[in-house]
Formats: sequence, C-alpha cells, structure tokens
Amino acid sequence: MIIDRDQPVLFVIFGATGDLNWRKINPALYNLYLDQWMPKTFAIYGIGRSRHTDEEMRDKLLEGVNTFSRSGKADANAWNEYAGKITYHSSDINNDKTYTDLGKYIESLKSKWQQDPVIIYYMAVSFEFFTVIAKQLNQHHLADDVKNHRLVVEKPFGNDLESAKSLNDLLCSLFEESQIYRIDHYLGKETVQNILAFRFANSILEPIWNRNYIQHVQISVTEQLGIGGRGGYYEQAGALRDMVQNHILQLLCLVAMETPINFQADEVRNRKVDVLRSMRPFRPEDIKKNAVRGQYLEGWIEGQKVPGYREEDQVDPHSNTETFAAIKFFIDNWRWDGVPFYVRTGKRLHQTASVISIQFRDVPHMVFPDAAIDNWRQNRLIISIQPEMSIRLQVQAKRPGLEMVLNTVDLVFNYDGTYGQETPEAYETLLLDTMEGDQTLYMRGDQVEAAWQILMPILQSWESKKSIDFPNYSANTWGPEIAEALIAQDGFHWFSLSSSSQTPK
Repeated sequence: MIIDRDQPVLFVIFGATGDLNWRKINPALYNLYLDQWMPKTFAIYGIGRSRHTDEEMRDKLLEGVNTFSRSGKADANAWNEYAGKITYHSSDINNDKTYTDLGKYIESLKSKWQQDPVIIYYMAVSFEFFTVIAKQLNQHHLADDVKNHRLVVEKPFGNDLESAKSLNDLLCSLFEESQIYRIDHYLGKETVQNILAFRFANSILEPIWNRNYIQHVQISVTEQLGIGGRGGYYEQAGALRDMVQNHILQLLCLVAMETPINFQADEVRNRKVDVLRSMRPFRPEDIKKNAVRGQYLEGWIEGQKVPGYREEDQVDPHSNTETFAAIKFFIDNWRWDGVPFYVRTGKRLHQTASVISIQFRDVPHMVFPDAAIDNWRQNRLIISIQPEMSIRLQVQAKRPGLEMVLNTVDLVFNYDGTYGQETPEAYETLLLDTMEGDQTLYMRGDQVEAAWQILMPILQSWESKKSIDFPNYSANTWGPEIAEALIAQDGFHWFSLSSSSQTPK
C-alpha cells in the first residue's frame, strides 16, 4: 500500500515529553518529513504531564532531533516548517477533560482540512496506562472509524501471559484488531526485513532451508551497556521479558517460518504464529538442561570500571533478576524436527551485536587429504543486524599457491558497500507503515500470547527459585560459563563477531 498523500494525518502522542518521543518517535517523523514521505497535510498533537508552551515543547524536541536524528542537526527552515505542525497539551491522561479537549481539537482540524484524517494514537507511556487511554478513547468516541483510526501500543505488551491476555481482551473489546499496532522496533530494522527478502526471493535457498541441510541455528542479541537508569523497570522485567519474549522470538519466527502464500499482513503473521505454536513446550525437567540465566558483576569496559547489577540505582542488593539468558528451543514440525535453535541475550557483555548464525551440516564425504583441511569449517550463513548490516555466506575455497590447501572465505552482501546510502531508522519504517495501514511488521494478539505461552514455564521456575550463584559473570565477558556448557554439550560453540574487524570467528 502506498500512502495517500492527499489524506491528512494526525499523530496524537501520549507521553510526548518522555524519552521515547524525544529520542525515537519525533526524530523519525522529522526524517520522514525531510524525505517527503509525510502527507501534504499533517499535524502532531502531544500530550504530557509537564507544563510547556508549544514553543518550549518544539525547542525540546529540536534538541532530540539534533542529538539523535540520522540526518544530523536540523536545517532551520525545514525544522520551522515541520515544528509549526506540533501542538502540545499539558494534561492528565486519567482526566476526562484531556479527551474532550482532544475531541474539540480533532473537530477543528476536520473543519479546517475539510476532510476526515487518519488519526494515529501513539501510547508512548508506561504499560499501566495503556488500559486507561484505550478506555477513554472508546468512551469519548475518538477511535470509532475502523478504517482511519489506529492505536500504536509500545512494548512491554503485558509482563506475563495472564496480563497480555487481559490487555488483548480489553483492546479487542474496544477496537478492531486491524486498528491495533503492537510495535516491536526490531522488526523495522533494515536487515531484519531483509530476512524475508533473502529467504523468499531466492530459489536456491528453499531446497536447503530445512533439517536435512541445517545443523543448528543461533540468535545472539548482546549488549555492552548495562541497565543505565532503568533499574526500576529492569527489576520487573529481566532479560527474558525485555528481549527474548519479543525481539528474539520475532527473529526466530522470521528464520523458521514457512513460505507465505503472499505478502499480505495476516498471511505473514499467520506463518509466524505457526512457528510459535510448533515450538516444544518446556517441562519442569527441561528447564535446568535447556535454559541458563546470569547476572553481571562489576568489571572494566573500555578502560572504565562499571558497577555490578546489584550496585545499580533502584536495584535490590539481593536481586534475583537475570541480566543474561540463554535457551535451547526445538520446533516440532516437518521442516525443523531435531534442529536446535540456540538463543542468548545479556547486558554488560563483551560486544554489542545482533547476529543470526545458521550452520549447515558437514559434507557427507571428505575427499581432500588431512593436510588440505587444517582450517576446515562447515558452511555458515551469518545475518548481522548490528553493528554492521550484512549477510555473509562462509564457504571453503582453495588458498592461492601450489598446494591444495582449503580456507574459509566469505561471500558478503554489505549494505554500506552495496548501496552507499543511509538506511532509515526502524521507527521511520514502522511509523510509515502505520500511516499506510500496513500491519505486516506489527505483532498480532495471538502472536504475543503464543510467545508468552512458550516462556511462562521458565519465568515461573526462575522467579520461584532464587539463584544461589548470582552474580555469575563479570562485565566485558560473554556471560556465565554455564551458557558455554549449554551449547558445548551438543558439540557446538557460540558464534560471535570480532569487535575490531567484524570478521566472523
């Protein structure tokens, strides 16, 4: 779908003074405006508790653009034109007057524009306010137009299966599923989207994309940073809720899903749900063997000493919250039967990287002499989401010289080298999709619940049993030793990218 540039759009941002709008949402909207993706007529209506005039709010948002926009510091003329579209309203989202005032503003725009706009209600607020806003929008009939009124819900979408179901039930009782956009910014990343293109636009991959040729799959989303100032949030979340339930399981679905019939949103999302429903449930006896948790202690990163998790602000000095998780999943269907999917994520690790590694089975018969294969490695496909955006296929080739000596070489598709242009930020992609009414990269309610269903046995086990060895890994390492044992017991090792050269090792 292509955006109708003649139909006006109104963005209503709840939590407009918050960090998310400052760092991500507004810079993304501004970049869409610069690149002429916004409709001819649009407006941005911010709602927040802090008292600001329109001009004060625009100045604050300009600081965010100058600091975080991929396009650099804002051009004065372009910013002034864009900023003129921003209105700020200081109010309490629990108060009826907030919504009556909003209704009056919408009616004034309709009268001015002489047309009904697409209205996007963006809930850039804490999880506990989602239900309040949804009920108020419904009560004041501000989202009655199923075609043109849309609700964007940020993560976390619930903090367990029960709360996710409760939120889904509420939203679906007030709005149509087609109006609800559950956002996971990872799905807007360029390389993540390219997984679909890479898999389903190249006929050479489909015959080998299964248990007959793939030995195992690894998905690593690692962070060198700690929790920063989010101690209060992270104590309630932990690595499983913060990363595995959403980002990592979404990546796993893209790798493992069956070929969709077409690229329609519900067809693509149906195939993702199929993967989640095919994943082997965790029995109590499986958890200790197939799931590992960790918590970081102090250490040194880039010459600076960093505190351990329990020394961070707003963290319980005896916290049982995991900052690292590694899990082995199995997908019990025809394509993936017996193929392990290893995932890991953590804070204060050696490197910030998001990498998918697909290791193929070894050749069935080795024809080369031992002297030729000292550096032999199985074929591997590496999809790097960050720090670089690339897809690498590792194959064996003869090293130059008079002797037959094989060496691993990379066939590389690199975004920077191929296109030489800036790629849009994830939020730009997702906000444009929202304006276009395209839900392909957004999670559906049953998908969210299926992801929670998979992880609930691990969450319940870890929360009911205090870890006696926390903290169990130092900052600037790859996590606890037991994570190495998790994969080593199957004869494999964790794949990583060299932080200096980005060369796989």
